[in-house]
Amino acid sequence: MKAAARKICGMTSPHSTATTTAPVHLTPELVEDPVGAYAEFRAQDQLPQVVLPGLTTPVRLVTRYADVKAALAEPRLIRDRSKVPGGAGGGDPQAELVEAAFEGFPAEYAKYVAGHLALFDGEDHARRRAPLTRAFTARRIAALRSFVERTAEDLIRGLTEKGEADLLGEFAYPLTTVVICELVGVDEADRGRVCDWIRDFAYGDGSRMADGLVGIVDYVKELIARRRAEPTDDLISALIEGGGDSKGGDSKGSDGDEAFTEDELVSVVFLLISTGITPPALFLAHALLALFDHPDQLAQLRAEPELLGRAVPELLRYVTLVRIGASMYATEDFEFAGTALRKGEPVTVALLAANHDPREYGEAPERLDITREFGRGDGHLAFGHGAHYCLGAALGRLVASVVFDQVLIRRPGAALAVRRDELEFGHWPADGFHLLRLPVRL
Repeated sequence: MKAAARKICGMTSPHSTATTTAPVHLTPELVEDPVGAYAEFRAQDQLPQVVLPGLTTPVRLVTRYADVKAALAEPRLIRDRSKVPGGAGGGDPQAELVEAAFEGFPAEYAKYVAGHLALFDGEDHARRRAPLTRAFTARRIAALRSFVERTAEDLIRGLTEKGEADLLGEFAYPLTTVVICELVGVDEADRGRVCDWIRDFAYGDGSRMADGLVGIVDYVKELIARRRAEPTDDLISALIEGGGDSKGGDSKGSDGDEAFTEDELVSVVFLLISTGITPPALFLAHALLALFDHPDQLAQLRAEPELLGRAVPELLRYVTLVRIGASMYATEDFEFAGTALRKGEPVTVALLAANHDPREYGEAPERLDITREFGRGDGHLAFGHGAHYCLGAALGRLVASVVFDQVLIRRPGAALAVRRDELEFGHWPADGFHLLRLPVRL
């Protein structure tokens, strides 16, 4: 991502100028406002056309909960634009986003970013995802609980001795790094370097983004070679075994999967590490901030720790870290959510809007309520829906419950160390604002 795209900004009041005749140019403030323009969009008969922050190509934006859920399961909306029958004309917001984020990257490394699972469909997506699904087992995740608890406790104890800490940079990032590295199979001695590379790649000021990508990709290649030579009980070894070893000449893995090519295997491991560190770290920071912003809810959680099981899904809904989903493209002309879509037309979903839809959550869905009861399933769309449902959902819930217990319930004095208006935020193309630091007194 170019440094220029990462702006440090204060928050301003959003204003909507939504119409049905011209695209609405969304700002980062509008993207992350759960009410604002989304309320107007949900009330419209047709899907609005919007231009996401930092881009120029209009997309149809889906905002109602039921429509978002339907869009994520609609087979006529695909992620891979090249698979639109007969080709798709017009602008491509996904390509525009990639260009804005990764301009100037070495081609031999940028291809690993393009191998993101979210950009594939159908059999191609299923082939890449199947070995991950079997490797990301409930048993493997459940076995991590005691490790997560020990790691979080050790980290927060050390920070408590200092009296004040940045809970994003000094706690959430190291914790999510250690947890995903333990699952994937990154050696303990290498985890500090991996954290630094991922932060440079995904969350620095942009100046070292290419260096971060080169560092982590080269490391992943080396680690895969080591696990091929000496397999262990980790996820990389399971992927090599279950997804086939194309370097060894096998076309099938032990589970009958088509073998990953070397580039695909590197892409998958890189994806697991990068998405296993930055998004959950940011969610933890934003969820902690949400509770600091709602002292009544924080006091209730501290008084009734048994509410933790409800607080985690409610905070996932309330924060919805991924506000806007990946672009999808209509494979044919058809009507969706009252709108006549043209073949090749880009569509995207506003997950934050869906998770604050009054039709689904009743009055004042913008209110944080840790006693909220959800129905069957997640009760929210923070992890997506359908074939692209987040593989790390169970791990994310586990880590969140441990963190809220360790940081807030067991440390009733934890509080923001600065005034709320002194917090610093940055924003990315097509996205809203994210915390850069979370200073907390412990």
